[in-house]
Amino acid sequence: MTQLTPARRRLALFALALGGFGIGCTEFASMGLLPQIAQNLLPDLYGASSETGIARAGWLVSAYAIGVVVGAPVISFFAAKSSRTTMLLVMAAALLMGNLASAIVPTFESLLVMRFLAGIPHGAYFGLASLVAATVMGPGNQAKGVALALSGLTVANVVGVPVMTAVGQAYGWRMAYVAVAVVFAVTAIGVWLTVPHQDRVVGANRRRELRAFRLPQVWIVMGIAGIGFGGFFAIYSYLTQMSRELAGLSGAGIPWLLAVVGIGMTLGNILGGISADRSARRTMAVGFPALTAALLLVGALAGSPVGIFVAGFLMALANSFIMPSIQSWLITAAGPAQLMGASLNHAAFNVANSIGALLGGAVISAGFGYRSPALVAAALVVIGGLLALAGVKRQKADRRRRLEAGLPVTASQQAV
Repeated sequence: MTQLTPARRRLALFALALGGFGIGCTEFASMGLLPQIAQNLLPDLYGASSETGIARAGWLVSAYAIGVVVGAPVISFFAAKSSRTTMLLVMAAALLMGNLASAIVPTFESLLVMRFLAGIPHGAYFGLASLVAATVMGPGNQAKGVALALSGLTVANVVGVPVMTAVGQAYGWRMAYVAVAVVFAVTAIGVWLTVPHQDRVVGANRRRELRAFRLPQVWIVMGIAGIGFGGFFAIYSYLTQMSRELAGLSGAGIPWLLAVVGIGMTLGNILGGISADRSARRTMAVGFPALTAALLLVGALAGSPVGIFVAGFLMALANSFIMPSIQSWLITAAGPAQLMGASLNHAAFNVANSIGALLGGAVISAGFGYRSPALVAAALVVIGGLLALAGVKRQKADRRRRLEAGLPVTASQQAV
């Protein structure tokens, strides 16, 4: 790769981050638009029961998440021996088309398919962007490059999601997807103009990427993330309607609630990263109980306009506080399968997205009301915390056995 000027390096990182911003908008803004989508595409169901209609619209959240879960490992496998820059352009173009198609489809069923397809490039884009950013920054600054590339997702949570929700409320949910498609069009142009071409990695091996699936620690951490973080999405997927029905928030107040939740995510991620560098194990020991309490607090305070802002902030803070520990554990456990490990991180997060949205919608549809997802959410986090405890104990036992046998300790035994 040719030497970059500081200005071009900044532009390249901005282009990579812009794609992350678009992904954050398309993934999370959908949750704030479920009432409008249900009214427009499921009028009979919504007319008979708004709770049932919104819960059915929640399938769109799960469809996108399933697309991420399917696409992350499959695309990572085929991208292992391809140019990373070329694959980034392909991913940006695919995200552009998926969101544009989501804006124009006529039926709920076709939108369900489009959301699944739009999710397929998600994990691979983040995995590729992280690796390209590390290369752009060069030795000694790679972690900073990854953080900058992923910063778009953080900005999306604080600014993009509330703005897209407001756009959807003012001009219709379709315009929100059009706006996201424009973001990906600019991303593709930016990557093409500013990111230096990177040939396929010498020695890249598709079989090596697949070896990540043979490592028990990878599956354990995927389970922790897929179930434990599902608690957050069981509530967040329906937070818009919960705040309307129980707290009495107006349409103008909802983007502010989402912005506060986004600030909680951002602050939690920063604090969680600092804490994880000191001890991922202690971070999880504090984080899982705190998240359980925060989710129950959302259910308890959902009837208060002030209470739902406070509880929503604490829920997001606690959830994001745990995430860096889980992310670093998974990537380290994947060993030399760099791209697969980075992509599986996002796949695991979206397993949680799918499980949480489905279970939260199920209890709402069953007639238990908008507070009921809080109990489901807390149960999921407790299960995730117990899995984390079991995973840490297994890892310690594996490490001890290898040391006693005089064998080297592998990356998966050193993860936490």
